[in-house]
Formats: sequence, structure tokens, C-alpha cells
Amino acid sequence: MSNNETKAQLPENFNELKKSVNRMSNWRARLDAVEELGQWKHREAIELLQHSMSGDPVYSVQVAAYRKLEALGEDVTMPKQKDEDPIKGTKKILVRIKKSLPEDHSYEDFKEKVKKMRIDVYDTYEGEKGTDFDKWLEQTWSELRTR
Repeated sequence: MSNNETKAQLPENFNELKKSVNRMSNWRARLDAVEELGQWKHREAIELLQHSMSGDPVYSVQVAAYRKLEALGEDVTMPKQKDEDPIKGTKKILVRIKKSLPEDHSYEDFKEKVKKMRIDVYDTYEGEKGTDFDKWLEQTWSELRTR
């Protein structure tokens, strides 16, 4: 079998890939799992890819799953990027975190606390915003009203 061919059985590490594709605190692990699952033309791998394509909060993971499904010959439609927040209630979450810090805290203090308290939020927006993540988070922090 050449490297370009897909494999019909499941990989030995399928259970690990299944966990990784659902790990909400690590979009890079989900992306890596999608890439690996895309090499296996098996019903269970395809179902996980479909789940990622339709339900992952990070659009780049959705697109990667779409491309893998398309390469496997599945009839799929490119997911649309949503205008809404990937995680509902993000602003409330961030306000609560900002309120929990001393009034004279720095942006770096805020960023670290978000990372510690809500890695799912931090990770999802980091994946969604890419290189603009820090700029987005700092601007959001500066606009949050806590008093």
C-alpha cells in the first residue's frame, strides 16, 4: 500500500485519537487528530471527522475535517464560518475573571488568569483568532466593564 492510499481498518491509536478530537482544551491536538484520522477510510474515523467538521468551535479544525472527508470521497459541504462567539457567554466569563483580579491588575495578569481558569475559552479563541489573538484579548480586556 502506498502512502497516498487510505487504510480501511482503524489505526492502533484510534481510542487516543478519539479522545484528542474531543479535547476542548487543545485545538492543536484536535487538528492533529483530524489530520491522522483522515488517513483511514473507516466508518468510525469518518464519523469523528464529520463531528469535527460540524461541531468543532475552531473553524480551521472544521475546514481540515472537511478537506479530509472530501479526500476520502465523502459528499460534504464546506462549513460556513459563523459570526457568533465560538463559546456562548464568553463576555460574561471574561468579566467574572476580570472582577476576580485586583483593580490595578495588568493585561498579562488577566491573560494568565484566563488561561488558568478557563483553558477551554483561552484555547478556542487562540485557535480561532490566530496571530490576532493577543490583540483581540487585550482589546476585549480593556473594554470590559466590571464596576
